[in-house]
Amino acid sequence: MEAYLEDPDAAKAALPWLKEGDQARRQIADLMIDLEMHKEQDTIHFWAIHSLDDNSFVGLIGLGDELQLAASAYNLGYWVKKNWRRQGIARSCVDAIFSWQSNRTEQSLIEITVHPHNEAGLSACKSICEKWKGLAIEGFVPIEIGNRTIPHVLHLVQLNRGD
Repeated sequence: MEAYLEDPDAAKAALPWLKEGDQARRQIADLMIDLEMHKEQDTIHFWAIHSLDDNSFVGLIGLGDELQLAASAYNLGYWVKKNWRRQGIARSCVDAIFSWQSNRTEQSLIEITVHPHNEAGLSACKSICEKWKGLAIEGFVPIEIGNRTIPHVLHLVQLNRGD
């Protein structure tokens, strides 16, 4: 919650379903409960990112189940606190998670959706796709956020064992 209050706009960009103020507190608590309930299943996987120096909270990254394509296994989402951005943290975490996922299964299709005006997000997706042989799909996919349809760019990364 402290991280949300530090930069609510960035948190809402990463978690667009978040409401304002006290409603956000309840939603974050519900997210933590939901993640705890799913920890023994293979439907979603989320990790907190912590500093190696002092173990302070740096961000959140996960493989979720809000999918655009029936063939997809997960969608990738992440959020890094403002003071920790542009240090390669998200990219390092993505590499670790994709390596982990590649060792767990024969193959899995991972989606990454980004708002077309989110230049940092698009740049990160381009970098991820270059390393992991992913691609951006032409056109936009509609994402429902707060009773509005918002177009997003869809990126796909096919993870294969041993890649």
